[in-house]
Amino acid sequence: MPADEARPLLDPVELDAYFALIEVSSLLRHTVEQQLREAGDLSYVQFQLLATLGDAPDGSRRMTELADGVVYSRSGLTYQVGLLERAGLVARSTSSEDERGVTVTVTDAGRAVLARVFPGHVAVLRELFLEPLGHDDIEALSRVLARVRDHMRTIPPRSARPRRTRAARRDTPSGD
Repeated sequence: MPADEARPLLDPVELDAYFALIEVSSLLRHTVEQQLREAGDLSYVQFQLLATLGDAPDGSRRMTELADGVVYSRSGLTYQVGLLERAGLVARSTSSEDERGVTVTVTDAGRAVLARVFPGHVAVLRELFLEPLGHDDIEALSRVLARVRDHMRTIPPRSARPRRTRAARRDTPSGD
């Protein structure tokens, strides 16, 4: 019998932790999405993309970096970036590093939308997520979630896996 089959499915503490995480995540995301729609007519993914770009020193990222960072399918990301581009919030260009790559850059209009949605976004996070916690709780939660995130990033879903470079594919025996 494999080792995984010898363990019980989940003990009550593990199950409680899992359900609490799912419920907290769902409640928070619902309210955040509502706030983003009302304040900036943005979806949660669009906000993630704009915030990621706004955080970059030059306001730009390659599409593959964006997909890997926000854990979104590449085709879904292309669609979302297209919507943001049509709204004038981002601009796409050919990557200076690789002519096949695409770079996305937040525009001044995109920065203005971020400036408009951030105060409400922070207020929602403070009220729903941070208010019941003390500083020590937040530090502990941050450490725990970072450890889980880092573990999950070692075995990411396909949409979150970094793309291998052409040179790396050539170096593998199958060429895949």
